[in-house]
Amino acid sequence: MKYFGTDGFRGEAGKVLTADHAYRIGRYLGWYYGREKRGRIVIGKDTRRSSYMFEYALVAGIISSGSDAYLLHVTTTPSVAYVVRTEDFDCGVMVSASHNPFYDNGIKLMDGNGHKMSAAIESQIEDYLDGKTGEVPFASGENIGVAIDYAIGRNRYIGYLISLATRSYKGKRIGLDCANGSTFNIAKSVFDALGARTVAIGNEPNGLNINLDCGSTHIDNLVSLVKEKELDCGFAFDGDADRCIAVDEIGQVIDGDYIIYICGSYLKKHGRLDGNHVVATIMANLGLFKALEKNGIEYDVTTVGDKYVNEDMVEHGYVLGGEQSGHIIFSKHATTGDGILTAIMIMEVIMEEKTSLHTLASGMKKYPQVLKNVRVSDKERILNDADVLKCKEEIEAELEGNGRILLRASGTEPVVRVMAEADTRELCEQYVDQMVRTIENVLN
Repeated sequence: MKYFGTDGFRGEAGKVLTADHAYRIGRYLGWYYGREKRGRIVIGKDTRRSSYMFEYALVAGIISSGSDAYLLHVTTTPSVAYVVRTEDFDCGVMVSASHNPFYDNGIKLMDGNGHKMSAAIESQIEDYLDGKTGEVPFASGENIGVAIDYAIGRNRYIGYLISLATRSYKGKRIGLDCANGSTFNIAKSVFDALGARTVAIGNEPNGLNINLDCGSTHIDNLVSLVKEKELDCGFAFDGDADRCIAVDEIGQVIDGDYIIYICGSYLKKHGRLDGNHVVATIMANLGLFKALEKNGIEYDVTTVGDKYVNEDMVEHGYVLGGEQSGHIIFSKHATTGDGILTAIMIMEVIMEEKTSLHTLASGMKKYPQVLKNVRVSDKERILNDADVLKCKEEIEAELEGNGRILLRASGTEPVVRVMAEADTRELCEQYVDQMVRTIENVLN
């Protein structure tokens, strides 16, 4: 795919991704879903400055092609997925670059079931963007679409989240880092409604500070908050809130691997882990797999990307899967990673088991893990290079199954990610540096 990666069309706003791209995507979607009836397309956006530009460009394209655009305004990616699948929309669009800095942006597309758009339709859109297909017709007269304020859809999503909690969180002190993003006006109200005493940071967006030294990619702020305020736990989200990273009462970071272990073990204990399976990616910590095996839980391993996790879950009917980064999918409740939903599910385990988050996580011991990125122009060439493959084989032989070395191409950046796990961080550093040097030699 030329434009659409594993998480939509993403790039620097005004350069890689332009308002004209957004307009033309809107034109195609409006025409595609309006061929046999009046199309209904719902749009959400995050707080970055360029999101308004892309939102309005999408709207212009959609309504000029004869479909109607429903605006959720600033909201989360999972809320768009929820509204699409529960309110009979044809398509959902989220304007967000997720955890990227403010100057990037993206356009994520969802089908009528709230899942990520099929590659087939994205390919058709790419052909239209490149002028490989004919121009779609403009609507005229009464057939021109309308733009509708649909903030009520966001409010219904908030109500849905609150309804998922089975008990009051009264007496619990919870920290929230909203990443100056989509949850700034949602997360605190949800947990306040559930009775918790909440302290929120990263909830003053100005269009330029989304993900800036805050949120799930900069967890130190939340760690400090939990310790200083002596909170029971904390939850950090990314810019569009499809991720959640937790912090326990002593300041230990509870990433997506821990969350899968905690929630998977809880669901198994209560007979709700359908298929006795969870789904993780190749980047999950080796400690997760060993802890799952110890608990008698089976697992599928996919390539990186919540898209692939979700596909495996849908294919097999599994109820829990996710990524170390905090994309966690609870398929009984959502079709995509949902940060606030994940936080609620963790709180449900804490409340029902009547214990602390630290205690729940103690059954899993993580292997030290080091990840470094190498910027390259041709990711596939590096991954298939003979010297790189030989180096990987030599490292794996030395580890003898008590660790691993992984190479993968980023789906959103021109980099190859090198990750190692071993008994000590020093060994991880040694093996990663060895692999990075090999790649750099190939590049030179």
